Amino acid sequence: MNITPPRGRLSRRHLLLAALFAPTAWALPPRTLQFPRDFGSHPDLQTEWWYITGHAHDAGGREFGFQVTFFRSRIDATQSMRSGFAAKQMIFAHAAVTDLQGRVLLHDQRIARAGFGIASASETDTDVRLRDWSLVRQDGRYQARIAAGEFGLDLRFTPTQPVLLQGAAGLSRKGPEEAQASYYYSEPQLATQGRVTLKGRAFDVTGTAWLDHEASDAVLHPDAVGWDWIGMNLDDGSALTAFHLRRRDGSALWAGGSMRTRAGVLRVFGADEVRFEAETAWTSPRTEARYPTRWRVHTPAGAFSVRALLDDQELDSRGSTGGVYWEGLSELLDAGGQRVGRGYLEMTGYAAPLKL
Repeated sequence: MNITPPRGRLSRRHLLLAALFAPTAWALPPRTLQFPRDFGSHPDLQTEWWYITGHAHDAGGREFGFQVTFFRSRIDATQSMRSGFAAKQMIFAHAAVTDLQGRVLLHDQRIARAGFGIASASETDTDVRLRDWSLVRQDGRYQARIAAGEFGLDLRFTPTQPVLLQGAAGLSRKGPEEAQASYYYSEPQLATQGRVTLKGRAFDVTGTAWLDHEASDAVLHPDAVGWDWIGMNLDDGSALTAFHLRRRDGSALWAGGSMRTRAGVLRVFGADEVRFEAETAWTSPRTEARYPTRWRVHTPAGAFSVRALLDDQELDSRGSTGGVYWEGLSELLDAGGQRVGRGYLEMTGYAAPLKL
Protein backbone atom coordinates (compact mmCIF):
# COMPACT_ATOMS: atom_id res chain seq x y z
CA MET A 1 0.00 0.00 0.00
CA ASN A 2 1.43 3.39 -1.02
CA ILE A 3 1.29 5.74 1.96
CA THR A 4 2.90 8.75 0.28
CA PRO A 5 0.76 11.92 0.10
CA PRO A 6 -2.29 11.57 -2.17
CA ARG A 7 -1.93 12.71 -5.74
CA GLY A 8 -3.67 15.82 -6.97
CA ARG A 9 -3.79 19.43 -5.90
CA LEU A 10 -5.36 19.34 -2.48
CA SER A 11 -6.02 22.00 0.15
CA ARG A 12 -7.66 21.45 3.53
CA ARG A 13 -11.17 21.69 2.02
CA HIS A 14 -10.13 19.50 -0.91
CA LEU A 15 -9.21 16.83 1.63
CA LEU A 16 -12.59 17.31 3.27
CA LEU A 17 -14.62 17.10 0.09
CA ALA A 18 -12.73 14.22 -1.52
CA ALA A 19 -12.85 10.64 -0.25
CA LEU A 20 -9.26 10.05 -1.18
CA PHE A 21 -9.16 6.30 -0.80
CA ALA A 22 -12.84 5.30 -0.84
CA PRO A 23 -14.46 3.84 -3.97
CA THR A 24 -17.98 4.92 -2.94
CA ALA A 25 -19.45 7.75 -0.86
CA TRP A 26 -22.85 7.44 0.81
CA ALA A 27 -25.08 10.21 2.09
CA LEU A 28 -24.39 10.98 5.73
CA PRO A 29 -27.42 10.50 7.99
CA PRO A 30 -28.62 13.51 9.99
CA ARG A 31 -27.66 13.14 13.64
CA THR A 32 -27.39 15.23 16.75
CA LEU A 33 -23.80 16.24 17.40
CA GLN A 34 -22.79 15.40 20.96
CA PHE A 35 -20.09 17.34 22.79
CA PRO A 36 -17.43 16.81 23.93
CA ARG A 37 -17.41 13.55 21.91
CA ASP A 38 -17.77 15.31 18.55
CA PHE A 39 -14.87 17.62 19.34
CA GLY A 40 -12.82 14.45 18.84
CA SER A 41 -11.88 12.34 15.84
CA HIS A 42 -14.26 10.20 13.74
CA PRO A 43 -11.98 7.51 12.28
CA ASP A 44 -14.90 5.69 10.62
CA LEU A 45 -15.31 8.66 8.25
CA GLN A 46 -12.97 9.18 5.33
CA THR A 47 -11.64 12.67 5.88
CA GLU A 48 -11.57 15.11 8.77
CA TRP A 49 -9.89 18.35 9.70
CA TRP A 50 -9.52 20.82 12.56
CA TYR A 51 -8.75 24.32 11.34
CA ILE A 52 -7.94 27.47 13.31
CA THR A 53 -7.26 30.85 11.72
CA GLY A 54 -7.03 34.25 13.29
CA HIS A 55 -5.61 37.72 13.67
CA ALA A 56 -3.40 38.88 16.56
CA HIS A 57 -1.20 41.82 17.53
CA ASP A 58 1.45 42.61 20.11
CA ALA A 59 1.60 45.57 22.50
CA GLY A 60 3.41 47.65 19.91
CA GLY A 61 0.73 47.09 17.27
CA ARG A 62 2.58 44.58 15.09
CA GLU A 63 -0.08 42.44 13.40
CA PHE A 64 -0.11 38.79 12.41
CA GLY A 65 -2.41 36.32 10.76
CA PHE A 66 -2.07 32.63 11.60
CA GLN A 67 -3.37 29.27 10.40
CA VAL A 68 -3.12 25.86 12.11
CA THR A 69 -4.75 22.89 10.38
CA PHE A 70 -4.67 19.19 11.22
CA PHE A 71 -6.12 16.62 8.80
CA ARG A 72 -6.95 12.96 9.31
CA SER A 73 -7.45 10.63 6.34
CA ARG A 74 -8.67 7.02 6.60
CA ILE A 75 -7.04 4.47 4.27
CA ASP A 76 -9.70 1.87 3.56
CA ALA A 77 -7.34 -0.63 1.90
CA THR A 78 -5.45 -1.21 5.17
CA GLN A 79 -8.33 -1.44 7.64
CA SER A 80 -8.38 -5.26 7.72
CA MET A 81 -4.62 -5.59 8.17
CA ARG A 82 -3.48 -6.90 11.56
CA SER A 83 0.02 -5.47 11.44
CA GLY A 84 0.69 -2.55 13.75
CA PHE A 85 2.73 -1.07 10.90
CA ALA A 86 -0.31 -0.83 8.59
CA ALA A 87 -1.03 2.81 7.77
CA LYS A 88 -4.74 2.86 8.64
CA GLN A 89 -4.95 6.59 9.31
CA MET A 90 -2.76 9.38 7.95
CA ILE A 91 -2.28 12.65 9.83
CA PHE A 92 -1.30 15.81 7.95
CA ALA A 93 -0.75 19.33 9.25
CA HIS A 94 -0.26 22.80 7.82
CA ALA A 95 0.73 25.96 9.69
CA ALA A 96 1.35 29.49 8.48
CA VAL A 97 1.99 32.99 9.79
CA THR A 98 1.32 36.21 7.90
CA ASP A 99 3.53 39.05 9.12
CA LEU A 100 1.74 42.20 7.95
CA GLN A 101 4.56 44.55 8.91
CA GLY A 102 7.17 42.38 7.21
CA ARG A 103 4.82 41.74 4.24
CA VAL A 104 5.61 38.04 4.23
CA LEU A 105 3.90 34.68 4.74
CA LEU A 106 5.80 31.78 6.33
CA HIS A 107 4.48 28.24 5.92
CA ASP A 108 5.38 24.72 7.02
CA GLN A 109 3.81 21.24 6.81
CA ARG A 110 3.98 17.73 8.26
CA ILE A 111 2.78 14.21 7.37
CA ALA A 112 2.91 10.85 9.18
CA ARG A 113 0.92 7.66 9.68
CA ALA A 114 -0.97 7.48 12.97
CA GLY A 115 0.63 5.40 15.69
CA PHE A 116 3.93 4.69 17.44
CA GLY A 117 3.66 7.93 19.41
CA ILE A 118 4.34 9.94 16.24
CA ALA A 119 0.84 11.01 15.20
CA SER A 120 -2.60 10.59 16.75
CA ALA A 121 -6.15 11.98 16.84
CA SER A 122 -8.19 11.25 19.98
CA GLU A 123 -11.82 10.14 19.63
CA THR A 124 -12.96 11.60 22.97
CA ASP A 125 -12.07 15.28 22.51
CA THR A 126 -9.86 17.51 20.35
CA ASP A 127 -6.35 16.15 20.83
CA VAL A 128 -4.43 15.95 17.55
CA ARG A 129 -0.67 15.51 17.52
CA LEU A 130 1.97 15.17 14.85
CA ARG A 131 5.48 14.93 16.28
CA ASP A 132 6.05 18.27 18.06
CA TRP A 133 2.91 19.91 16.61
CA SER A 134 -0.35 19.69 18.55
CA LEU A 135 -3.87 21.06 18.94
CA VAL A 136 -5.46 20.08 22.25
CA ARG A 137 -8.72 21.05 23.94
CA GLN A 138 -8.60 20.92 27.75
CA ASP A 139 -10.84 22.55 30.37
CA GLY A 140 -12.88 24.12 27.58
CA ARG A 141 -9.91 25.90 26.00
CA TYR A 142 -7.73 25.05 22.99
CA GLN A 143 -3.93 25.10 22.91
CA ALA A 144 -1.94 25.06 19.66
CA ARG A 145 1.80 24.44 19.69
CA ILE A 146 3.72 24.58 16.43
CA ALA A 147 7.50 24.44 16.11
CA ALA A 148 8.18 25.16 12.44
CA GLY A 149 11.35 25.90 10.54
CA GLU A 150 11.17 29.71 10.50
CA PHE A 151 8.39 30.37 12.99
CA GLY A 152 6.65 29.07 16.06
CA LEU A 153 3.16 29.34 17.54
CA ASP A 154 2.15 28.83 21.16
CA LEU A 155 -1.43 30.06 21.31
CA ARG A 156 -4.44 29.58 23.60
CA PHE A 157 -8.00 29.96 22.35
CA THR A 158 -10.91 30.54 24.73
CA PRO A 159 -14.51 30.25 23.45
CA THR A 160 -16.67 33.31 24.02
CA GLN A 161 -19.79 31.95 22.27
CA PRO A 162 -21.61 28.61 21.90
CA VAL A 163 -20.67 26.15 19.16
CA LEU A 164 -22.14 27.17 15.79
CA LEU A 165 -23.69 24.22 13.93
CA GLN A 166 -23.33 24.78 10.19
CA GLY A 167 -25.92 23.68 7.63
CA ALA A 168 -28.93 21.73 8.94
CA ALA A 169 -28.04 21.34 12.62
CA GLY A 170 -24.47 20.37 11.78
CA LEU A 171 -25.05 18.50 8.49
CA SER A 172 -23.69 20.80 5.79
CA ARG A 173 -24.28 20.24 2.06
CA LYS A 174 -21.26 20.77 -0.18
CA GLY A 175 -22.82 20.02 -3.57
CA PRO A 176 -26.01 19.21 -5.47
CA GLU A 177 -25.96 15.51 -4.50
CA GLU A 178 -26.88 14.25 -1.03
CA ALA A 179 -23.59 12.39 -0.68
CA GLN A 180 -21.74 15.71 -0.93
CA ALA A 181 -22.14 16.72 2.70
CA SER A 182 -20.23 16.83 5.96
CA TYR A 183 -20.70 17.08 9.71
CA TYR A 184 -19.55 20.62 10.35
CA TYR A 185 -19.41 23.04 13.26
CA SER A 186 -17.54 26.28 13.91
CA GLU A 187 -16.33 28.15 16.96
CA PRO A 188 -15.97 31.81 15.96
CA GLN A 189 -14.86 34.72 18.13
CA LEU A 190 -12.25 32.72 20.05
CA ALA A 191 -10.30 34.98 22.43
CA THR A 192 -6.64 34.42 21.59
CA GLN A 193 -3.52 34.87 23.68
CA GLY A 194 0.03 33.57 23.47
CA ARG A 195 3.24 33.90 21.52
CA VAL A 196 4.26 34.12 17.87
CA THR A 197 7.95 33.56 17.09
CA LEU A 198 9.44 34.70 13.77
CA LYS A 199 13.00 33.65 12.97
CA GLY A 200 13.92 33.57 16.66
CA ARG A 201 12.14 36.77 17.68
CA ALA A 202 9.18 36.29 20.04
CA PHE A 203 6.04 38.44 20.18
CA ASP A 204 3.44 38.19 22.94
CA VAL A 205 0.10 38.64 21.25
CA THR A 206 -3.65 38.84 21.78
CA GLY A 207 -6.38 38.58 19.18
CA THR A 208 -9.39 36.69 17.84
CA ALA A 209 -9.61 33.34 16.07
CA TRP A 210 -12.02 31.01 14.29
CA LEU A 211 -12.17 27.20 14.51
CA ASP A 212 -13.79 24.84 12.00
CA HIS A 213 -14.09 21.08 12.48
CA GLU A 214 -15.49 18.99 9.68
CA ALA A 215 -15.71 15.26 8.87
CA SER A 216 -17.08 13.53 5.79
CA ASP A 217 -17.13 10.62 3.35
CA ALA A 218 -18.10 12.99 0.54
CA VAL A 219 -16.69 13.34 -2.96
CA LEU A 220 -16.32 16.56 -4.90
CA HIS A 221 -18.80 17.04 -7.72
CA PRO A 222 -17.08 16.25 -11.06
CA ASP A 223 -17.98 19.66 -12.51
CA ALA A 224 -16.25 21.56 -9.71
CA VAL A 225 -12.73 22.88 -10.35
CA GLY A 226 -12.31 24.83 -7.11
CA TRP A 227 -13.99 26.98 -4.50
CA ASP A 228 -13.78 30.26 -2.60
CA TRP A 229 -14.59 30.44 1.13
CA ILE A 230 -14.60 33.05 3.90
CA GLY A 231 -14.86 32.78 7.69
CA MET A 232 -15.12 36.26 9.22
CA ASN A 233 -15.23 37.44 12.83
CA LEU A 234 -17.16 40.70 12.79
CA ASP A 235 -16.23 43.52 15.14
CA ASP A 236 -19.75 43.51 16.65
CA GLY A 237 -19.43 39.85 17.70
CA SER A 238 -21.24 38.34 14.71
CA ALA A 239 -19.80 35.50 12.61
CA LEU A 240 -20.10 35.17 8.81
CA THR A 241 -19.41 32.08 6.70
CA ALA A 242 -19.83 32.02 2.91
CA PHE A 243 -18.56 29.75 0.13
CA HIS A 244 -19.18 28.72 -3.44
CA LEU A 245 -17.86 25.92 -5.63
CA ARG A 246 -16.86 26.96 -9.17
CA ARG A 247 -17.25 25.30 -12.54
CA ARG A 248 -14.52 25.61 -15.15
CA ASP A 249 -16.19 28.69 -16.66
CA GLY A 250 -16.23 30.39 -13.24
CA SER A 251 -19.95 29.99 -12.64
CA ALA A 252 -21.21 28.77 -9.26
CA LEU A 253 -22.02 25.07 -8.94
CA TRP A 254 -23.06 25.27 -5.27
CA ALA A 255 -22.99 27.83 -2.49
CA GLY A 256 -23.83 28.24 1.16
CA GLY A 257 -22.89 29.74 4.49
CA SER A 258 -24.40 31.34 7.57
CA MET A 259 -24.53 34.46 9.71
CA ARG A 260 -24.90 34.37 13.49
CA THR A 261 -25.34 37.58 15.44
CA ARG A 262 -23.70 38.22 18.78
CA ALA A 263 -27.13 37.64 20.35
CA GLY A 264 -27.14 34.11 18.88
CA VAL A 265 -29.63 34.58 16.03
CA LEU A 266 -28.54 32.19 13.26
CA ARG A 267 -29.41 32.46 9.56
CA VAL A 268 -28.32 29.56 7.34
CA PHE A 269 -27.95 30.51 3.67
CA GLY A 270 -29.45 28.49 0.84
CA ALA A 271 -27.46 27.45 -2.23
CA ASP A 272 -29.12 30.20 -4.30
CA GLU A 273 -28.63 32.94 -1.70
CA VAL A 274 -24.85 33.47 -1.90
CA ARG A 275 -22.98 35.08 -4.78
CA PHE A 276 -19.25 35.81 -5.15
CA GLU A 277 -18.07 38.47 -7.62
CA ALA A 278 -14.33 38.87 -8.24
CA GLU A 279 -13.14 42.49 -8.32
CA THR A 280 -9.32 42.59 -8.48
CA ALA A 281 -6.73 39.82 -8.78
CA TRP A 282 -3.07 39.12 -8.02
CA THR A 283 -0.83 36.86 -10.10
CA SER A 284 1.61 34.58 -8.29
CA PRO A 285 5.20 34.96 -9.55
CA ARG A 286 5.84 31.29 -8.67
CA THR A 287 2.86 29.46 -10.17
CA GLU A 288 1.38 32.16 -12.44
CA ALA A 289 -1.99 31.43 -10.83
CA ARG A 290 -4.29 34.46 -10.83
CA TYR A 291 -6.14 34.79 -7.51
CA PRO A 292 -8.96 37.28 -6.93
CA THR A 293 -7.74 39.02 -3.77
CA ARG A 294 -10.72 41.32 -3.57
CA TRP A 295 -14.29 40.04 -3.77
CA ARG A 296 -17.83 41.30 -3.52
CA VAL A 297 -19.87 38.71 -1.59
CA HIS A 298 -23.66 38.90 -1.60
CA THR A 299 -25.57 37.12 1.18
CA PRO A 300 -28.99 37.35 2.84
CA ALA A 301 -27.20 39.16 5.68
CA GLY A 302 -25.97 41.89 3.32
CA ALA A 303 -23.38 42.59 0.66
CA PHE A 304 -19.75 42.77 1.74
CA SER A 305 -16.33 43.38 0.24
CA VAL A 306 -13.52 41.00 1.16
CA ARG A 307 -10.01 42.39 0.76
CA ALA A 308 -6.76 40.48 1.29
CA LEU A 309 -4.40 42.28 3.67
CA LEU A 310 -1.42 40.81 1.81
CA ASP A 311 -1.68 39.67 -1.80
CA ASP A 312 0.98 36.98 -1.58
CA GLN A 313 -0.54 34.42 0.77
CA GLU A 314 -0.20 31.47 -1.60
CA LEU A 315 0.68 28.20 0.13
CA ASP A 316 2.61 25.37 -1.48
CA SER A 317 1.61 22.16 0.32
CA ARG A 318 2.99 19.69 -2.20
CA GLY A 319 5.15 18.22 0.56
CA SER A 320 2.08 16.95 2.44
CA THR A 321 -1.44 17.19 1.00
CA GLY A 322 -0.19 17.68 -2.52
CA GLY A 323 -1.28 21.07 -3.80
CA VAL A 324 -0.98 24.83 -4.13
CA TYR A 325 -3.72 27.13 -2.89
CA TRP A 326 -4.26 30.62 -1.49
CA GLU A 327 -5.32 31.17 2.10
CA GLY A 328 -4.79 34.33 4.05
CA LEU A 329 -5.74 37.10 6.41
CA SER A 330 -8.36 39.43 4.96
CA GLU A 331 -10.72 42.17 6.09
CA LEU A 332 -14.46 42.49 5.65
CA LEU A 333 -16.00 45.80 4.52
CA ASP A 334 -19.66 46.80 4.58
CA ALA A 335 -21.59 48.35 1.68
CA GLY A 336 -20.23 51.77 2.65
CA GLY A 337 -16.60 50.63 2.55
CA GLN A 338 -16.16 50.61 6.33
CA ARG A 339 -14.26 47.75 7.93
CA VAL A 340 -16.60 45.56 9.96
CA GLY A 341 -14.46 42.49 10.60
CA ARG A 342 -11.46 40.31 9.85
CA GLY A 343 -10.95 36.68 9.04
CA TYR A 344 -9.63 34.30 6.42
CA LEU A 345 -10.24 33.83 2.70
CA GLU A 346 -9.42 30.53 0.98
CA MET A 347 -9.23 30.02 -2.80
CA THR A 348 -8.54 26.71 -4.54
CA GLY A 349 -8.37 25.50 -8.12
CA TYR A 350 -6.52 28.51 -9.49
CA ALA A 351 -3.03 27.04 -9.86
CA ALA A 352 -4.74 24.11 -11.60
CA PRO A 353 -8.21 22.51 -11.58
CA LEU A 354 -8.77 20.01 -8.80
CA LYS A 355 -7.86 16.49 -9.92
CA LEU A 356 -9.43 13.58 -8.02
